[in-house]
Amino acid sequence: MSTSVSPSLVWRDGEILRDGKPHRILSGAVHYFRVHPDQWEDRLRRLAAMGANTVDTYIAWNFHERVEGEYDFSGWRDVARFIRIAGEVGLDVFVRPSPYICAEWSNGGIPFWLSGRTRALRTIDPDFLAAVDAWYDQLIPQLVPLQAAHGGPVRLIQVENEYGSYGSDADYMAHLRDALTRRGMVELLTTADGTTADMVRNGSTPGAMGTFTFGTGVPAAVELRRDDEHLMCSELWGGWFDHWGEQHHVRSADSMIATVDELLQAGGSVSMYMAHGGTNFGLWAGANHDGVIQPTVTSYDSDAPIGEDGTLNDKFHALRAAFAPFHDGELPAVPDAPRRQSAASAPLATQATLLDIVRAVPVTAHAPVPLTFEALGAEDGLVAYEADITYPEGATVGILGLRDRATLYLDDVRMGTFEHDGEHTLALPADGGSGRLTIIVESLGRINYGPFTGEAKGILQGVVINGRRYVHGWDHRVLGDAAPSGAGAGAGADAGGAADAAGIAAATFDVTDVADAWLAFPGGAKGMVWLNGFLLGRYWERGPQETLYAPAPLWHAGTNEIVVLDTDRLGATVEIREQPAFGPVEEFIGS
Repeated sequence: MSTSVSPSLVWRDGEILRDGKPHRILSGAVHYFRVHPDQWEDRLRRLAAMGANTVDTYIAWNFHERVEGEYDFSGWRDVARFIRIAGEVGLDVFVRPSPYICAEWSNGGIPFWLSGRTRALRTIDPDFLAAVDAWYDQLIPQLVPLQAAHGGPVRLIQVENEYGSYGSDADYMAHLRDALTRRGMVELLTTADGTTADMVRNGSTPGAMGTFTFGTGVPAAVELRRDDEHLMCSELWGGWFDHWGEQHHVRSADSMIATVDELLQAGGSVSMYMAHGGTNFGLWAGANHDGVIQPTVTSYDSDAPIGEDGTLNDKFHALRAAFAPFHDGELPAVPDAPRRQSAASAPLATQATLLDIVRAVPVTAHAPVPLTFEALGAEDGLVAYEADITYPEGATVGILGLRDRATLYLDDVRMGTFEHDGEHTLALPADGGSGRLTIIVESLGRINYGPFTGEAKGILQGVVINGRRYVHGWDHRVLGDAAPSGAGAGAGADAGGAADAAGIAAATFDVTDVADAWLAFPGGAKGMVWLNGFLLGRYWERGPQETLYAPAPLWHAGTNEIVVLDTDRLGATVEIREQPAFGPVEEFIGS
C-alpha cells in the first residue's frame, strides 16, 4: 500500500508557500553538463554566496543517451550527484528534465538519432513519445527520491521549455505532465514561456504553474499571469550568449539589477539565466537559424554573475545585496578568486595534414549518393565524402543542400570552402579530366531553437558537375570527437612550426602548479582543441571568442599535451594567458 505525499511548494493567491510558509524562489541557473564535475561544489557554493536559495538546471537528454538505448549517468553525467551536492550546500533544486531544453545546446537536447528519423518533434507522434517514455523510465526514478517530499532538495520540476514559441500540441503537453506524475514526481510542476498571450496559451498545461522568460518585461508578465498563480521569471536574462562572427554580448549590472528589483518589488520570484554559464565543451554548442545558421561559440560565459572560471563580478555583488533581505541569517562568505596558471607559450609541432588525418580513418560506408550525418551515425564533428569524378573543359563542381561547412580537395589540392545553404560552385581545372574529389564537411552545431530544430547535417541532396549531373559512388569516413590518432607529441613531430597548413599539430606544457588556464591559438584559423585527450571545444578566427577555458581538473602535474586540428590554417604556437578574451563587446538585453 503506497503512502501519498504532498508537494513542499504550492502556489495560492499569488504566493508561493514552502512547507506552508510564504516563500520567494531566488534561483540561478548552473548546468552540470557545462561544468567539470570536480568543480560542481565550488560553483554551487558561489551561487549560495550570491544569495540564491535555489539552483536550476536543465537535464540534457542527448548528453545521457548518445546511442539509442544506451544510458549513461556516471561521472560527468551523474546528475543525481549534482543534485545531492546542491542539497548539501543548502540549495533547493529546480530541475528541468523536459525532452527539449534549448539552452543553446546541440539539438536543444534532443538526441540526433531521434531527430534524424522523425520530423514530428515535440508532438504526440508515437515514435517521438516512445523515445521520451523510454528516456523517462531511466531518468525519473533517479529524481523521485531526491524530491523534498522524500527528504531531498528538488522542489520544482519543469514540464516543457518555451513550448508556446514552438508548437500547439496540447495533448503532448498533457502527456509530459502525466509522464512525470505517473513516475512519482510530486513536487511543483511548472512551464516557462515568453511574455505574449499566444506563447502562454500554447505553452501552458493544467496543473502546472506558468512562469516567464525575459530580459525585461515585468509589467507584461504581471498582466499575463493566470488566475492565482505566483509571479515567477524562470529565466531572467542577465546576460546573453554569442554566435561566431558577432560581438560578445554583455549586460550592465545596473540594467540587470533594475529588472530584478522590479520583479521582486512586484512580489515575484526569479531564476537568473545564467548565474554561472560554464562552457560548451566538446562539440555540444548549438546553433540558431535566422536565414542562415548561426553557430554558438564554445564559451557559455554569458556575462553571468559567476564567470566561466568562477570569477565574481559586479553582477554577483548586486544580486547578493538584492537577495540578502530575503534570508533570515547571514549569507555564506564570498569565496576566494579562482587560481590561474601563469602566462606561457609552446610551439605547435606538425603531425599530419588534414587529408592524412582523413585517409587514416577507415571507410564507414559506401553509397551511390552522399549520406547525411544521421544516416552514418555521426553526432557531430567531421565527415569526409570521397568519390572519383570526371569532368569536361570549363566545368564546375557544386554541393546541393550543405549543412554546414565544406572543404573541397581535388586529388591533393585544396580547392576552397563552402558554408551553409545556397548555391555553391567551384571551378574545376579548365582543361577537363578526372580525379579524386574529397569533401570534408563540418557540423558547426545542431540548431537548438525554432522550426529548424532537428535539421539534418552533412550533404542533404548531392554533388553536381555543372549544376546538373550528379556525382555517384561515395565513400564516407567519420571522424569522431577523440583526438585523431598519430598525434602524440614528439612522435614524428616537426618542431619547425605548423603555420599556413590545415592539419593536426601538438604542443606540450610542463606544469608544476595545477590551476585553471586560458588557451589561445595565435595565427590559427578554425580548429578543435584537445587537452590531455579531452576535447575542450573550438576556436575560430572570426571571433568574438579568443581564448578557450581549460579547467584545472583537466591538467596534471608534469607534461600536458595539447592537440590542435585546424581545417584551414594552423598557427605556430599555443599560449596560456592569465585573463580570458571574449572579444569586442556590445550591450544586449534580450526581449
